[in-house]
Amino acid sequence: MIDGIWWLVILFAVIAVIWILAKSRGGNTTNGNETLSKKSSHGRSKKQKSPVNDGLQKTSALLGKHFPEYHVNRKAKHIMLSQHDKKIAMITMDKKLPVGQRRLGDITVINYHRVPGRAQLTVNLEDAG
Repeated sequence: MIDGIWWLVILFAVIAVIWILAKSRGGNTTNGNETLSKKSSHGRSKKQKSPVNDGLQKTSALLGKHFPEYHVNRKAKHIMLSQHDKKIAMITMDKKLPVGQRRLGDITVINYHRVPGRAQLTVNLEDAG
């Protein structure tokens, strides 16, 4: 029969083997606690965020440069334009939706597939205002 001290030694040896196995199969981090802190709530790492919408960024810069009478409020998926504290239009860039305008309450929603030109923005904003 095995004495109690040997059961304790065997238990610690099994725990050490399981810990070493888990450490070798884990992520490539230097500290085991970093794996949890780098994950977001959806399991993706923070470095793999949704891509920046460069088209909206360029459109926002174009609006700020050529249309100073509008206040530009940039969000992740759209640009909200307001004039005299009244929301005028919302500009989106979504290839799944058709290009054009539609109404959402009192606001005109304008969708583009690529960065619009100054003339196209002028026409669409005149219709929205």
